[in-house]
Amino acid sequence: MADVDECRQALHQLAARLDAHAETRGKLDLDRTLACRVPDLATAFHARLVGGRLIDIADGDDPKAKIALTAASDDLIALVTGKLDVTRAIAARQVQVKANPLDLLKLRKLL
Repeated sequence: MADVDECRQALHQLAARLDAHAETRGKLDLDRTLACRVPDLATAFHARLVGGRLIDIADGDDPKAKIALTAASDDLIALVTGKLDVTRAIAARQVQVKANPLDLLKLRKLL
């Protein structure tokens, strides 16, 4: 099982990767709050998705977040490193994503 620091580091790695690719994909019209919940560690993180970038990553949950991702610590690490396919993970219920259907369509552009 991954620890809290590894999950935090994975989110920052994801943010760096999204930042590096934001210009090549074109501007994504999405400005939403994001909660990332890691139940096996009893922890959560929150951030903002703005223009295809993940910014302001911080510890703690945001119960009012427009997009909520719930994943076990190892699954979160595997998603970020590319060892776990997000579509298969969602289909297998390893990962849950709660969001407006239109936001989900926009999020696909980031994957």
